[in-house]
Amino acid sequence: MIIGCTKEIKKHEYRVGLTPSNVMDYVHNGHTVLIQAGAGDGSSFSDGEYVGSGAKIIPDASEIWQKADMIVKVKEPLEEEYPKMRKGQIIYTYLHLAADRPLTEAMLQREVKGVAYETITDDKGGLPLLAPMSEVAGRLSILEGAKYLQRRFGGRGVLLSGVPGTKKAKVVIIGGGVVGLNAAKMAIGLGADVTILDTNIDRLRYIDDIFGATIQTLTSTPYNIKKEIINADVVIGAVLIHGAAAPKLVTKFDLQTMLPGSVIVDVAVDQGGCFETTRATYHDNPIFVEDGVVHYCVANMPGSTPRTSTIALTNTTISRGLAIANLGLEEAAKRDHHILPGINTYLGKATCKPVADEFGIEYVPIVSLI
Repeated sequence: MIIGCTKEIKKHEYRVGLTPSNVMDYVHNGHTVLIQAGAGDGSSFSDGEYVGSGAKIIPDASEIWQKADMIVKVKEPLEEEYPKMRKGQIIYTYLHLAADRPLTEAMLQREVKGVAYETITDDKGGLPLLAPMSEVAGRLSILEGAKYLQRRFGGRGVLLSGVPGTKKAKVVIIGGGVVGLNAAKMAIGLGADVTILDTNIDRLRYIDDIFGATIQTLTSTPYNIKKEIINADVVIGAVLIHGAAAPKLVTKFDLQTMLPGSVIVDVAVDQGGCFETTRATYHDNPIFVEDGVVHYCVANMPGSTPRTSTIALTNTTISRGLAIANLGLEEAAKRDHHILPGINTYLGKATCKPVADEFGIEYVPIVSLI
């Protein structure tokens, strides 16, 4: 199989879909790997390293799209890439289709096989290819929240840890999954007063066992969310529903009850965000202020630490990528049933139910097609 990896074109996205180590894995399995010139620069991987691992360097992304049987990326294809997708081509990347109707329609029209990192599962019901970026984003969310609490950015001027004789900052984390857990680790480590909310009592018990008296756990209900954000300095949106758009848990009206200069960090922005006022931002202009509340809604947060993020991501994507390349998507999915929910589009059919339901598109189970 010909594996292609192009330079990411999303604004300020510095990650890359394959490392030189991954290239060597594919080449050793008999595959051809095409890397766009400079694709790894943002993550500090040189063209020479890729060549040394067996890749062919191609200057033009269009040539890679034209030749590759499988495109391995980090972020979803953008509008200028839609015409480059070919019928039957495998697109292996983060897709987040439930928050992106134009991309969904383009992938259906182009009849590509869209395999989304974020909906591949494991034996525990987790999302192993999403987990490493959730870990990075969770930890970054606290660092960004702390930064934008500074007065020069419009924040309240509160130090997360406080100092003797002053209050610690109050951090409220909505969602106790991988993002929420990692945000809690970072916030507690920096000395903040931390509350975490989740709908799953078993998850809250687990979090309580880990952190004990250093954290407050609460059941996530509209009442508790509204009560907690009133006095929060930083609110982290860490809610994920597998394959679906994030629910809006904090409304525009709720913002009016929050402290002026408090900070919202919406890690769920890729799935549409869990705050009603969320709109995607970029690393060069990451914040906006609405109703006196600072919003940080960067849709590719891990892209700001690309070396760490790329290695962490590709550590998890390589095994399924190799299986797809070695066996073909259909056979790989039959042998590994966790790949099945990762197939979001297949030759013009919507094969991810939450995505189909979100846009009123006919849903066709992937098992009926392969």
